[in-house]
Amino acid sequence: MADKKITGALFQSMVVEGALAIAEKKEQVNELNVFPVPDGDTGTNMSLTMASAMNELGKLSEPALAKAVDTAASALLRGARGNSGVILSLLFRGLAKKLRETAEADGRDLALALREGVDTAYKAVMKPAEGTILTVSRVSAQHAVEACQADPGLSAEQVLEAVLERGRTALDETVHQNPVLEKAGVVDAGGFGYLTILEGMLDALRGIHKERAPVEAKKETADFSAISDEDITFTYCTEFIAARKDKARNVGRLRAILNEIGDSLVVVEDDDIVKVHVHTDIPNKALEEGLKFGPLLTVKIENMREQHTAKVIEGTADLPRERVIVPAEKKYGFVAVAAGEGLKNVFADLGVDVIVQGGQTMNPSTDDIVRAVDAVPAETVFVLPNNKNIIMAAEQAVHLSKEKKIVVVPTKTVPQGISAMLAADLDSEGDGDLAKAMHDAAQQVRSGQVTYAARDSEFDGKKIKEGEYLSLCEGKLCANGRESSVVKKLVREMVTDDSAFATVIYGEGVTEEQAAEVEALLHKENKELEISVINGGQPVYYYILSVE
Repeated sequence: MADKKITGALFQSMVVEGALAIAEKKEQVNELNVFPVPDGDTGTNMSLTMASAMNELGKLSEPALAKAVDTAASALLRGARGNSGVILSLLFRGLAKKLRETAEADGRDLALALREGVDTAYKAVMKPAEGTILTVSRVSAQHAVEACQADPGLSAEQVLEAVLERGRTALDETVHQNPVLEKAGVVDAGGFGYLTILEGMLDALRGIHKERAPVEAKKETADFSAISDEDITFTYCTEFIAARKDKARNVGRLRAILNEIGDSLVVVEDDDIVKVHVHTDIPNKALEEGLKFGPLLTVKIENMREQHTAKVIEGTADLPRERVIVPAEKKYGFVAVAAGEGLKNVFADLGVDVIVQGGQTMNPSTDDIVRAVDAVPAETVFVLPNNKNIIMAAEQAVHLSKEKKIVVVPTKTVPQGISAMLAADLDSEGDGDLAKAMHDAAQQVRSGQVTYAARDSEFDGKKIKEGEYLSLCEGKLCANGRESSVVKKLVREMVTDDSAFATVIYGEGVTEEQAAEVEALLHKENKELEISVINGGQPVYYYILSVE
């Protein structure tokens, strides 16, 4: 029926169809990322963000509308990845705020809710840009509100149809609203992804459930119903890696303590780390013992009883992990996002308590960042995103951590994060002073990267071929072509007579000899440079350079 209202169960179905729609077209959305470096992850981020809501809603049976929208909004916020995912979560948060006020939503309710979502997103974004998902959502929502003012009897289906019709026009206009989009001749990826989600939601509203590619292929699993809950002796599967700062501490003693509080114990050690796996009812105790060796580099805690129940009832193990908040033992702590063992070690050596795996094309979710903060034994935790597409997710984490204060230092690159940590004075009286010192230090760094083109493209009048080497300086294309050529041009662009310090971080697949050649190029450009060479092991970027 065209005039049917949106109930909790229907909204649940709409979110599922929206998630499946964006999952099906995520690669098409990724291809719209205009810069040809391998960061085309808008579709992936939006798909993963929507999947988090789909998974949580799947646990509800015939929910009331308020319950359904609140569950979706909460899951989207925690699962938000990248700027596009965060903005998407904000649009749904505002939508939930309005829809929870009614048991069944008609067309007018939906239009006002969509506009509330837009208002929520705009309030959270510091510098909204035109020609983005924000523009598409704003223009289409306003059109829906005006349509309802002209005809108050419009159904929810008619409103969503109107939103999509105006949204498609707004999307076409984005190509001329953003200079970068205009140069590339494409529409905004986030806006396209948003309309794709709405199209899926409209299908569900109409009672249409298309055959789509699943979000993730279902794996064959064992019959978990044959296992009794009582067969699980301890509740929490606890894994962590602790940096071995206190090398004199006895690992045998750690094994003995953990053996007393759990089973399935595995403790692996080397000169630098201690890795632990244990099943226990008191994971906090296990983490506290690990912290005696040094900062925790990774933490994973899963509720095995909940996983077992979920596998029996729902046939899935994709459950949220239990939050385990490590008690504060110090005033300040640090979380950094990095990819590559070398970079993780660098940040650990600089005093970072927990490193979150992530970076370009691997954006951690807001929930990932919150859980990392939980594992830091400090009252105030500073978060270094080290990537411009992770900053918004980190900022949303601030609202989810009630037990510890989160301060985000908006570092856009790994070199900025390193400089920020070098400037971290733990004797600072206020976290505001410490944050400013770290931010100021990060701004003094010039960053460059050498990577490769993910696709054929034309950018700034330059034709770029798939697989070609690219060098970027401060996020802008410096050169493309052969490796030696793009590296030389990047060095010349970055180094001046006033430059004093430089760092070469080489990634996976790059040899020491190749990194030494880049070091030689830097010295050739400025013989007085003090240069550090680090094996970062990072993916995506062959080299990350910094100059101060």
